[in-house]
Amino acid sequence: MQRFAVLLAGLLLWAVVPSPARADVLDPVTGAAGLGDPYYPLDGNGGYDVTHYDLDLTYDPPSHHLAATARIDATATQLLAAFNLDFSGPPVRMITVNGLPAGFETTGDHELTVRPLLPVLPGLPMRVVVDYAGEAADTEGEGWTRSPGGGAFVIGEPHGAASWYPLNDTPLDKAGFALRVTVPEGWEVMSNGLRTEHTVRDGLLTTSWVSRHPVLGYLTTVAIDRFTFLEQRRPDGTELLSAFAPGAEKHRENEQRVPEILDFLESLYGRYPFEVAGGIYVDAEMPFSLETQTRPVYAPWTDLNTVVHELTHQWWGDSMSVRRWSDICLNECFASYTADYLWLERIDKADVDTKYRDTVAEVRDEPEFWEIPLADPGADNEFTSVYYRGPLFLHALRKLIGDDVFFTAVGDFVRAHAYGNASMPEFRDFVQGRTSLPLSEFFAAWLDRTEPPPEPFLYPGSLAPR
Repeated sequence: MQRFAVLLAGLLLWAVVPSPARADVLDPVTGAAGLGDPYYPLDGNGGYDVTHYDLDLTYDPPSHHLAATARIDATATQLLAAFNLDFSGPPVRMITVNGLPAGFETTGDHELTVRPLLPVLPGLPMRVVVDYAGEAADTEGEGWTRSPGGGAFVIGEPHGAASWYPLNDTPLDKAGFALRVTVPEGWEVMSNGLRTEHTVRDGLLTTSWVSRHPVLGYLTTVAIDRFTFLEQRRPDGTELLSAFAPGAEKHRENEQRVPEILDFLESLYGRYPFEVAGGIYVDAEMPFSLETQTRPVYAPWTDLNTVVHELTHQWWGDSMSVRRWSDICLNECFASYTADYLWLERIDKADVDTKYRDTVAEVRDEPEFWEIPLADPGADNEFTSVYYRGPLFLHALRKLIGDDVFFTAVGDFVRAHAYGNASMPEFRDFVQGRTSLPLSEFFAAWLDRTEPPPEPFLYPGSLAPR
């Protein structure tokens, strides 16, 4: 009887709430259409927390036809008569919420609004099943991307995931991820995590993949091509599986060094945070490679520096992720410093202090080099100064506080936030807590301002010009 009363109350409430198209984002029974990130206010959605994504998709390369079912397990954080998912992929055919059919509509660039038949009560689990099918559009590097050889792969930051499955697309909602893919025989599939199935039956290949640690949307991928493979194993048993599209075999030599690179990175940042590793080498001309979790996607121009950079992201960006996109220096400053300075110093025995001084001498009087601040580069500028100013900032910080404090602090910081999120303000406070030197002016000069830091911060410690 009590259950019937709750259901009846839910039906009455559902009947009187506004339709999703007109619902106010502040409506107490409608999840917010975005989480208010200053750069991308409509990214992510309010009212629920995702625990797991389970995707089952079939792709036909000649026709580009994608048919998929996405099962999303989540917990409601408020009463939900309507909520949004981020999705810009093929047409949706049907949605159910907790086994019951739900209304839905698409609005804007990526908003899929769902209206359950019965409102979901706060604190209760919900399973959302989205069935969709149609031609997978080529986003040309902003999500689902077609390969010259006829295959396809996914790459895109920060919004690539919504092009191929519905999700809560925000750095603040990591979740488990499993994927099952069926393609015609003769094609191969790569994705994140552990491959648990690889079978051919009736002219079709089916592969399954499971990520055993939480993952963000833009760090998930699938790649379909006529791959060849490289299988390796680290001494600790970690399995490495890498794939090469036709014409990408030239990268095999660099990929064979992944065990060495992971050993190097572990000496800096602690144990490798995932269960498997590897890489996916595609043949489409891309302006960037991407640190998709456990298996980065590499563009044809990739070199060894790029491999070190993307593998560093497995700590800085993947295991520990940003809270907001303005925190992007945590990802890119560290990946760039590690590849551009620390690898050169420790493996190639280069004089990186001289490299630093020479770089500063070249750019000190170039206003455009300093015009985008590291702490808040701004929407559409996230992937700029963090690459070229970031390494200088970290090298100057290291020289100011000393190697022992620097390497202990950064290693402790990334491990303390493993499988979670962190921000630049938290990093500043954390490092300040490890030294008696006052760092507030140093951080302000390097991270907040748009001109070269003053001399003592530009050339701290042993960096003073000779």
